[in-house]
Amino acid sequence: MQKSDFLIIGAGIIGLSIAKTIQEKYPNATINIIEKELEVGLHASGRNSGVLHAGFYYTSNSLKAKFTKEGNAMMKAFCDKYGLSINHNQKVVIAQNKDELETLYELEARGKANGVDVSIIDEATLAKIEPNAKTYQKALFSPTTATINPKEVVTKLAQVVVENGASLHLGYRYTSKIDNNTIETNLDIFQAKTIINTAGLYADKIAHDFEVGLEYTILPFKGIYLKYSKDDKPIKTNIYPVPNLKNPFLGVHYTVTVDNTIKIGPTAIPAFWRENYKGFEHFDIKEMASILKYEAKLFIQNSFGFRNLAFEEFAKYSKTHLANLAKDMVHSIDSTAFDSWSTPGIRAQLLHKNSLELVQDFVVEQKDSSIHILNAVSPAFTCSFAFAAWVVDRYISK
Repeated sequence: MQKSDFLIIGAGIIGLSIAKTIQEKYPNATINIIEKELEVGLHASGRNSGVLHAGFYYTSNSLKAKFTKEGNAMMKAFCDKYGLSINHNQKVVIAQNKDELETLYELEARGKANGVDVSIIDEATLAKIEPNAKTYQKALFSPTTATINPKEVVTKLAQVVVENGASLHLGYRYTSKIDNNTIETNLDIFQAKTIINTAGLYADKIAHDFEVGLEYTILPFKGIYLKYSKDDKPIKTNIYPVPNLKNPFLGVHYTVTVDNTIKIGPTAIPAFWRENYKGFEHFDIKEMASILKYEAKLFIQNSFGFRNLAFEEFAKYSKTHLANLAKDMVHSIDSTAFDSWSTPGIRAQLLHKNSLELVQDFVVEQKDSSIHILNAVSPAFTCSFAFAAWVVDRYISK
């Protein structure tokens, strides 16, 4: 049995950020971190789009609004401190018609309410920032948006917390709860004064063992991008459409990665099991049965427009269709050059079982000596350091 003050389940960006924050606040605390994979960053954190969001999508009363601006600055500082890659390539949000202008102004209002540097610009100004972007009359400009290499960040963060004394146990998979302070893995038993569940796609399952979050389940969505293969660089700035504010997905957009690769996407395709990345890899029939049960309910009741979303997203498996969706956002681009898929990622989206609504904000629940991060979806990577500081301040006292 391995004992410590803190046990963190899951070595993704949130778990590692919480470990780093605990070390800063409680330098003498002992920390064990378990990760079921043999390296960090193999799931959501390492497969992240790499965009550091600015914080203008979220209503001012949300946790996402509370942490995105500060998290953006903290992540940039971390990258600068350790010499990690960062592309300060900004973002524009474009409108396609008159109806979308109203949402554009709503995004500006949200951004200003959140203290974010955003502004409405005209077509002439847009042409100076990103000549290839095409909009209807106005666009929204976000100068603090950037892109980083998420796998590089997670790997460095793991190195930092280990160098500062945390014990990282790779290949240790949570199997069951023994009591409120003790859990069993495939390789050992761990006991801690405080257990912190940051297991991402499996956070709900672990929480349910602790009788926490029983009204929720994870509904996975697959996100993939198409990469541009030609050597020219027709786009230098991230170009996003006006989103549908009723769901948490931002629509097909252009992302310029940290190495200036251009990609379009992502999809938000309903997945059939939690690690449904490619083909039948990691196939789990029990997971599929459970997930299909909820997806069938959503399809029949068309909650939050799920039926239309499903049809629209599955159509994006066609490279030609996906490229055509992005084509109208720019003046000129060779859409046939979007010809190779990126590494797929899975969004661990929380669903409320009774209301059948997607939970838009972060969700943290505590019971006895366990803390459970149940919904750490986008922009969780951007928010991670600020969010971790809040979790430690609010829920942890050594």
